[in-house]
Amino acid sequence: MTVERVTLPIDGQKSISAVLAQPEDATEKRPAAVLIAHGAGGNMDHEFIVTVAEGLTAAGLATLRFNFPFSEERRKAPDTPRKLYAAWRAAFDFMSGEKGPCPSRIVVSGKSMGGRIASQMVAEGLLPADGLILFGYPLHPPGKPEKLRDGHLRQVRIPTLFVSGTRDALCDLTLLKDVLPRLTAPWNLEVIEGGDHSFKVPKSSGQSYPSVKEDILERTTAWLEECGFRA
Repeated sequence: MTVERVTLPIDGQKSISAVLAQPEDATEKRPAAVLIAHGAGGNMDHEFIVTVAEGLTAAGLATLRFNFPFSEERRKAPDTPRKLYAAWRAAFDFMSGEKGPCPSRIVVSGKSMGGRIASQMVAEGLLPADGLILFGYPLHPPGKPEKLRDGHLRQVRIPTLFVSGTRDALCDLTLLKDVLPRLTAPWNLEVIEGGDHSFKVPKSSGQSYPSVKEDILERTTAWLEECGFRA
């Protein structure tokens, strides 16, 4: 695996950091690559994001994890949608451009807010991705299940993987399972038993957080293979 830190310009004014990882045996014919965005409470070096990125690269896929401007500047409050969109677009353009790996297909993914923004951009036709992975999709605000964030999901047309925990305060699984059949895109749901919004599980489960992360990685890799994204 080769790992390179890169700088991505956004809006012609600021820039964000990103980490590009590629398999050692990368050939001229690049397989699909995966872009990974962090959530509102973390950055690209969050342990979950790193585990997914390194694991997928070890499985033969190039990955790019990146910071949003607010995390780059170490601010707690997330950016405006416009800035979040700009960061996603910068990451996508780098991966698909001459300076990046320029893979045959690109899968966009993200934890919580990072995935939600990606899904909105895909629905609006602003990210011409081939696949979408939503880790802990925030279907509704905490304690407000009536305020569903599902309208745009019906405009997504690419294969989509949802990974959700049974104790996620931002995603009532009963509601999610009601939303999914209404989607136009092919979808899969992987349920993490006992997992909260961060996929942490109770000690009584007998599972450790590292083992849960590895489980998620294995399921994600399997889905990518089933969809034909792995060479």
